[in-house]
Amino acid sequence: MKQKIVIKVQVSCDKCRSKAMNIAAGEDGVISVAWEGEDKDKVVVIGDGVDAATLTRNLSKKFGFADLLLVEEVKEKKEEKKEEKKEEKKEKEKDPEPTPQVPQCQPAYSLECDQLYKAVVVYEDDCSNPCNIM
Repeated sequence: MKQKIVIKVQVSCDKCRSKAMNIAAGEDGVISVAWEGEDKDKVVVIGDGVDAATLTRNLSKKFGFADLLLVEEVKEKKEEKKEEKKEEKKEKEKDPEPTPQVPQCQPAYSLECDQLYKAVVVYEDDCSNPCNIM
């Protein structure tokens, strides 16, 4: 089960952010680690089977303050698309709309019109003045 964990960490510099990312990435089952928030003070960890309490405790030991804000299950995109398609099918089955009949028209072309729009491009090569490099 993939899960998204958001932890607020008190960091003051880029070096501290780097250390926090290394700690989070070192946990078992972590897939990705990123920063969120205006001050970039929230670590977002996505992983499979990650222990959120242990991760928060490890960050707290290093930085003095770490607060677990959110732990939620992440649905895969394929599952979300399948669910959306099922919902759309159900809606279509409930209220089928009649499709209007649109007459099929074929454009009429004449030979004269085609000949008017054809253009011939001629490139001339002026080789009367060759350049010699010595």
